[in-house]
Amino acid sequence: MADDTIKFTVDGQEIEANPGQTIIQAAQDAGIYIPYLCYYPGMKPYGACRMCVVSTESGGRKGVQASCTTPCAPDMVVETNNEEIVELRRGITDLLMSEHPHGCLTCHRIELCGPQDICQRHVGVTDRCTICPKNERCELKDTVRFMKLDMTTPLQYHRRNLPIHTDDPFYDRDYNLCIVCARCVRACDEVRGDTALSLVSRSGVALVGTSHGTSLLESGCEFCGACIDACPTGALVERDYKWEKASAKVSTICTNCPVGCEFVMDVNDRNKVVRMTGDLSGEAGHGQACFKGKFGYDYPNHVRRLKYPMVRIDGELQRTTWEVALGAASEGLSKYLPEERGVILSPRGMNEDHYVGQKFARTVLATNNVDTGLNRSAELLATLHSQPGYGAATNPIWGIEKSKCVVVVAGNPTEEQNVLAVPVKKAVRAGARLIVIDSRETELTRYATTWLRPRPGTEITLLGGMARVIVDEAMEDKDFVRDRLDGVDDFKRSIWSFDLMRVSQITGVSEDDIRTAGRAYGTSNPSSILHGSDGVDADDHADLLAAVMNLALVTGNIGREGGGVYPLFSGANTQGGNDVGAAPSLLPGYRRASSEADRDALSEATGGAYPQMRGKAVREMVGGAAAGTIKALVVMADGWNPDAAGMTTGGIAKPEFLVVSDAFMSETASRADVVFPAATYAEVSGTITNLERRVQKVNPGLELRHEEREGWRTLAGLAITMGGIGFEYGSSSEVFDEIRKVVPDYAGLSHDRVERRGIQTPAREEGSRGTEILFSSAEDGKRLSLVQMAIREPISRRDDEFPFTLAHGRVLLRPEEDVRIVRDDRDMNRVERDTWIEVHPEDASEIGVEYGDRVAIKVETDASAAPLPEFALVRLSSPHRGFVAVTTLFAEVATGIQDSDEIDGSPSVRGLPLRHVSLAKAPALREAGMAAD
Repeated sequence: MADDTIKFTVDGQEIEANPGQTIIQAAQDAGIYIPYLCYYPGMKPYGACRMCVVSTESGGRKGVQASCTTPCAPDMVVETNNEEIVELRRGITDLLMSEHPHGCLTCHRIELCGPQDICQRHVGVTDRCTICPKNERCELKDTVRFMKLDMTTPLQYHRRNLPIHTDDPFYDRDYNLCIVCARCVRACDEVRGDTALSLVSRSGVALVGTSHGTSLLESGCEFCGACIDACPTGALVERDYKWEKASAKVSTICTNCPVGCEFVMDVNDRNKVVRMTGDLSGEAGHGQACFKGKFGYDYPNHVRRLKYPMVRIDGELQRTTWEVALGAASEGLSKYLPEERGVILSPRGMNEDHYVGQKFARTVLATNNVDTGLNRSAELLATLHSQPGYGAATNPIWGIEKSKCVVVVAGNPTEEQNVLAVPVKKAVRAGARLIVIDSRETELTRYATTWLRPRPGTEITLLGGMARVIVDEAMEDKDFVRDRLDGVDDFKRSIWSFDLMRVSQITGVSEDDIRTAGRAYGTSNPSSILHGSDGVDADDHADLLAAVMNLALVTGNIGREGGGVYPLFSGANTQGGNDVGAAPSLLPGYRRASSEADRDALSEATGGAYPQMRGKAVREMVGGAAAGTIKALVVMADGWNPDAAGMTTGGIAKPEFLVVSDAFMSETASRADVVFPAATYAEVSGTITNLERRVQKVNPGLELRHEEREGWRTLAGLAITMGGIGFEYGSSSEVFDEIRKVVPDYAGLSHDRVERRGIQTPAREEGSRGTEILFSSAEDGKRLSLVQMAIREPISRRDDEFPFTLAHGRVLLRPEEDVRIVRDDRDMNRVERDTWIEVHPEDASEIGVEYGDRVAIKVETDASAAPLPEFALVRLSSPHRGFVAVTTLFAEVATGIQDSDEIDGSPSVRGLPLRHVSLAKAPALREAGMAAD
């Protein structure tokens, strides 16, 4: 351990602590249990419950202190269970239990009673532990057991008789069971950076409640579930499978977005997933989750799972055997030319699935038409690989906490990569500057010190303007530029064209704001950039990334702790897909399909021939199916909704021959000629790679019920049926062993090595711990290159029918606006509010509207976009001509998912793309609440 390690004694045992650790933290690290209730890992010491009191002696001074707030000191002597401390804790426990039903907690029959038994102590039904949804996972119950209290207590419990809140989405709140430890409030505030929950006073008594109004929908809840996981009693509990008890707990990884949060999956004795809890030891998620991961987990349990293979006969899909289905698929695919065939792989697929999928496409179908289903911005990762050399984030996710400035460009991480936004908000709370470059109002704009709203399509020019400020004012990292960068002179010459006056005219952002942003990023090292591609034309994605990399390189924020670049892409394993070659232009290990040497090297390693032809990306294959140029497709469709991804309207067009593997009879599967039943995340063993290059292990918790198969097994079976060589795998670990041979960055990994903790690539040697920060040294002699930039004018799009570009934003909370909570026919809460639309004053004059007028919004069709209100009230605040903006609440997304009939709703959550609309003045409504202020 480090030289500054603190040594002290706990109950006669010498233990070691790191500087700044409290007694309880050091004791837990040493395996010594001290009871607690208000303390929670990852949150600041609170010291409210006093359950963790210990006796201390340090420097000749003795005392009784809360171990969660007392820092360790050298040679301190701590006693955790002497007679004085035990009696003190018992008194504290008596006080706590006056706030909670305790007839069962102090009963000697607590282990014997069931919910059907008659209570011999006459404890009320609603106060019994056996009917509590958190029975057997209640921390208060565990603490009382540890304390061995007497059967009677001198203090009486008086039930609060508060209503149980079951009218908001996803989880229930029963504050009759609350002990006011404030863990939930602090988790929401300290950990998540939100304020949905708060301590409130009722008749002079402190209780937990919503910070605004009475519903979570109006208080800014993002439904991440952090409060539920932190709650030590049954006060907060998930609604689905509320009373289910876990018979097994399995560590696994969420497959809903590229963050790769670690979870503990609870499985009951009926082979169902009943709960997902954030794993506090997880290095990617730190125990955090989003609404998709926390509540969108139970689709593997559904009775409508596909159970058997099917083949279309006489226009109807009919049950058959795997042998017949594989033969039908083989026969159908064999009829077409390589360029007419394609493979689309599941966004949730494992690395093993993606590797076998690309190998099948190339060595059996002889085509490079292979891609993962949500690789909507292949240019982002491909450009990252060529510049600076790895197609991934350069730094770990939680390194963002150490940033002094964070720039978010054309992305909405609070929704699309939710947990990635948590360290951003923590950095801001610690004093970091946040610059958001986005025409939409997103949740992070509420935290931003500078919000730049450029004209859509001018983000690259704006970044060039910031680079010009940094170079003009000599804010570049001169040592890094001199020692590590090439192309500096050419880059500087290209930057001279970014005159700030011209940049301001093009982007619509003032010169002062551009200078402010440039100076903030240039002087606040370390600084990090999160970049997406929302609202950016697909042809400009590579140039956007080049502009981002230029900023990071010229300021020396590559290879620096707290700095770095983070691509905001879609798909849980898009990163892994690119690593193992599941992309049209990339072979495994980022070899190039266009390189004969790369193809020959791979052929020698795997025994298959790799084609040279230009491959089509997923969008091109979907478009080709509609146009008739792609005539045969194999689609691994679990988690893929082409409408929500913005690729189709009304589902994928049926090519001449379609093979689909899916967990349900989705719209894609219903059009197939051959259907294979797919295993889900809860039933597979494999690896997944998140956006920070962390390879993690997905473990099965459920047994396969019928004839479902893992993706790699389905694809290998199809390859063998078609005569493919080298597909005789017996397990996913055997597939990974082959991946290690052809992907150098994975060479030091194995299933066993990533079983307990994920490891970041590159990990090229056996036993390697991986590489946390890329380019942190120049030992390998690698130099990085700046890219020349050219100023560009925005592309003018004037459509007489839809003349306005609309930016749809979404936030958790608008406290300055009135939000009304109404009940639907199921007695569930809904939000109602007046929607305002930002219109430029000159545009408003043209269409004959003024502030507060009501306008009708007509939208150009876009199946991928979130729904918009039909009418809105005008606010004359748009920064640009031809540009309008609407901001809605996340509460509408939460209630929409809660009401959805979709079995697997997470892939269908619509995003916020730019849209084209027309506006027309509408008659004013005179009902209360609809008039303009």
